[in-house]
Amino acid sequence: MTPHHHERPVALTNILFFLTDQHRKDTLGAYGNATVRTPNLDALAADGTTFDRFYTPTAICTPARASLLTGAAPFRHKLLANYERNVGYQEELSEGQFTFSEDLAEAGYHLGLVGKWHVGTHRTAGDLGFDGPHLPGWHNPVDHADYLAYLEENDLPPYRISDEVRGTFPNGAPGNLLAARLHQPLEATFEYFLAERAIDLLRTYARDHRTSGRPFFLATHFFGPHLPYILPSEYLDMYDADDVELPLSVAETFAGKPPVQGNYSAHWTFDTLGDETSRKLIAAYWGYVTLVDSQVGRILDAARELGVYDDAAVFFSADHGEFTGAHRLHDKGPAMYEDIYTIPGIVKLPGGVPGQRSDRLAHLIDLTATILDVAGRDPARAVDGVPVTPLVRGEETPWREDLVAEFHGHHFPHPQRMLVTERWKLVVNPESVNELYDLVRDPDELQNRYTHPETAAVRAELLGRLYRQLRERGDNFYHWMTSMYPVGEKDYDTSLSMFEGAHRP
Repeated sequence: MTPHHHERPVALTNILFFLTDQHRKDTLGAYGNATVRTPNLDALAADGTTFDRFYTPTAICTPARASLLTGAAPFRHKLLANYERNVGYQEELSEGQFTFSEDLAEAGYHLGLVGKWHVGTHRTAGDLGFDGPHLPGWHNPVDHADYLAYLEENDLPPYRISDEVRGTFPNGAPGNLLAARLHQPLEATFEYFLAERAIDLLRTYARDHRTSGRPFFLATHFFGPHLPYILPSEYLDMYDADDVELPLSVAETFAGKPPVQGNYSAHWTFDTLGDETSRKLIAAYWGYVTLVDSQVGRILDAARELGVYDDAAVFFSADHGEFTGAHRLHDKGPAMYEDIYTIPGIVKLPGGVPGQRSDRLAHLIDLTATILDVAGRDPARAVDGVPVTPLVRGEETPWREDLVAEFHGHHFPHPQRMLVTERWKLVVNPESVNELYDLVRDPDELQNRYTHPETAAVRAELLGRLYRQLRERGDNFYHWMTSMYPVGEKDYDTSLSMFEGAHRP
């Protein structure tokens, strides 16, 4: 069932938005991790609603971030790949493409965005109305003039690393950098620098809010905990690798799976690392999560001191997840597993129920609709999202029973579509084998049940549901499904011309 948009509040609410990069939700205490220390995000969760089934529309940075900005699915806004590895897709949002910032600006909001941008190659966050330093790219830009000036002003040492961790590529060359020791104190880290800049803007906005009543939207987009995990010793060594249990899906054999997954595993050098190194990498990732949590905490503490936290809408999420060795993979890529498609989703709204959990299927674009909603704008302009406002306020509301996600490639074109329900996940891979996972009986998604006879009925139902949703959206991926799967009789001219049957007697 499609959720209904509800009436919007009139009051303009201050908004704090936190976005991390490549962040597994199972690293947070709020999501049940008893080892990793995330006290600040856990406290935010205690004040708001934690979404247990929260997804990204696509597990790759630029397309996901563009979806958050525009409220549109990637096939619609057409930024389909990160520009650093782009293989011919569009690299800039089209002129006239809606962004939530334009609506908030019309409503009189201060707009701030501190941190990772990674949406397009030429237009900046500033071009779309946001205050804050322009910080492009996929990883901490430690050569950025503003960061170098910050180090100099505060007499902090420059960026320097050692103890690099790499595997070996299939061609015998050293693999991508996965982790390293950073020879700087916490105050010199890029994460601390981002928090400093965010707090500076927050003070300015809070002062203006007190004197003029002008509302603000302030986003802090951390580049972490994306790999490589480059951390001061305090955080790199914070968690003992001996306490790390490798994910159960390291038992992955890729049997009955799309062959590209095994290729990607080799690219990410997993089998060349060894179990001890894999555990050390996960421990380092956890340290990075705690480092980011500490900086989110500094910004939230500033908001409390400035008296703007209690009445603000506060959002925390990520652009996508990270494998950290799950399925013998690192980073993200052409495999639509929960590790990279589920993300943290924590929302605190005025009038919301504190400490609430929701198992409703929601996604990043719903946050775009919710931002518009709490700002008194029309949430329907986020065409592929629905406000989570009634869920956060504990109201009964009709809600979706499935979610669609998509992928278009990274390093090479690789189209995929996914439908996920309460129990099942279907992935359509046109160039390979399709996938079907029972998320209740096989939460680690080790067994592809697509060809199992006992799943024939559910497979057919999910194929039909995905097909109908793609057609309703206008996502032309559905053309492949018309002839290949039992999705019903052909009821349209597949040639998109008039020659088929036009002059039939």
